[in-house]
Amino acid sequence: MQQIHRRQFVRRGLLFLAATRLRGAAPAAEGPQEPIAAGPFEPALDSLKQYQAPQWFRNAKFGIWAHWSPQCVPEQGDWYARNMYIQGSAQYDYHVAHYGHPSKFGYKDICRLWKAENWDPEGLIQLYKKAGAKYFVALANHHDGFDCWNSARQPWNSVNMGPKMDMIGTWARVARQHGLPFGVAAFSAQNWKWFNVSHDSDKTGPLRGVPYDGNLTKTDGAGQWWQGYDPQDLYDRPHANDEPPPTDYVLNFFHRTKDLIDQHRPDLVFFCDSGLPLGDTGVRLAAHFYNSSALWNHGKIEAVIINKDVPPDLRQTLVWERLPNDEIGPSPWLMDICIGDWHYKRDITYKAAEDVVPYLVDTVSKNGNLLMNIPIRPDGTIDDREIAVLQEIADWMKVNGEAIFDTRPWKIFGEGPTRSPQVDFPYRDVQYTPEDIRFTSNADVLYAVALSWPDNGTLLIKSLARHSLYSQGEITSVVLLGSDAKLEWTRDQNGLAIVLPKRKPCRYSYSFRILQGQAPGEWPAGP
Repeated sequence: MQQIHRRQFVRRGLLFLAATRLRGAAPAAEGPQEPIAAGPFEPALDSLKQYQAPQWFRNAKFGIWAHWSPQCVPEQGDWYARNMYIQGSAQYDYHVAHYGHPSKFGYKDICRLWKAENWDPEGLIQLYKKAGAKYFVALANHHDGFDCWNSARQPWNSVNMGPKMDMIGTWARVARQHGLPFGVAAFSAQNWKWFNVSHDSDKTGPLRGVPYDGNLTKTDGAGQWWQGYDPQDLYDRPHANDEPPPTDYVLNFFHRTKDLIDQHRPDLVFFCDSGLPLGDTGVRLAAHFYNSSALWNHGKIEAVIINKDVPPDLRQTLVWERLPNDEIGPSPWLMDICIGDWHYKRDITYKAAEDVVPYLVDTVSKNGNLLMNIPIRPDGTIDDREIAVLQEIADWMKVNGEAIFDTRPWKIFGEGPTRSPQVDFPYRDVQYTPEDIRFTSNADVLYAVALSWPDNGTLLIKSLARHSLYSQGEITSVVLLGSDAKLEWTRDQNGLAIVLPKRKPCRYSYSFRILQGQAPGEWPAGP
């Protein structure tokens, strides 16, 4: 039934493709009815509920992204552009000490300092792919308003200033040369509220009441390095904190994001909003992106939209970020983590590979997909400690990747007492016990990943007990991935007991391939 539906859906896409070539794009309209690509999706929630996550995303399981923008320049962590305007914050104090007061030297000036002079996208993508990444995502814009491509709607962009390069265009080209689907993060919908602090001033001290540079206008740029640019295109105009975004702001977001999609044809767009951004505008962008994907891919929808805090009426329209409950997701979802701070922070303690891998295993067992951020320094390089984390993950993937890539959930995600990390934010590291096991499946193969090595040398998988609800047939083979040892195992009403070899095949999270002497389908995939 699902295959029939899929064929009908692709056929609809092809019909729309042919019709669009004959009649062109949808007719122009005023206001929020700006034209979008024609195709099987109308700009309405009921129409968007046709959406199904593409197979490439369901199979990928692991991606890497670069949360990289001018905010990395001070190497003081995420949200620098906002916090440098909040008197008393650590980033404000750092900014005043190193650059001067934000009334004199503001975020616009930080943008000029971003040079990316040692950036080697080819080398980075090769490193990410070696670590197991099956797709790559780049930050197109953050809440700070700066666009990292040759933006037609935002003059404050990486081609006009800073690196003087189309960062997104370069990332896209290199990622695709290496066979990786490419995604963009478009976070500028939050700029209106997030960056209003740039229009404030100190509350105390010798410069109390002196306006920050967010209050400057285009005419103030005469004779300055930014002559001809309007700071309010970056910061937006001053407004009350509770004032809703005006029409021109909403339209600018629509056109900027549409320009990003049309220029770079991403496979994935990652928003940072509760539901689709800016109401109907987000709905129109979603329909445009899905329809554009059909045009680019001969009727096949290969597009993925990610968003957080997705309400129930939107969950069929996109892929949501973070699973709200400790269970198998009814459809594919995404877990995003960072090994440090989202924008590069000097001397921070990174997550170790042995903490990242359980996140991955736990997420995949629940029908999820892990996207890991590797913060990049302002010159375009990553540090030696980040490289070491990636290399260690690569070593683990060589042994265990079979239990991750192209898999589907099993009947249950796992067993054991430890609560999964993704139900908490920020993402805490947890200590797993030998009782904590996660399951994945691929056709007739079941994988059981033990998240800790038992001290007594025997692993007990209770869910595979003889005559359990989950497994009725006889188990015929148990193999520890990466090990040549012939395993001894027994099965009774307590579970499948596996005697482990003396030598571990890897440092943590150990995967077992389990076969059963039963007709195909004994280990059915989940959603």
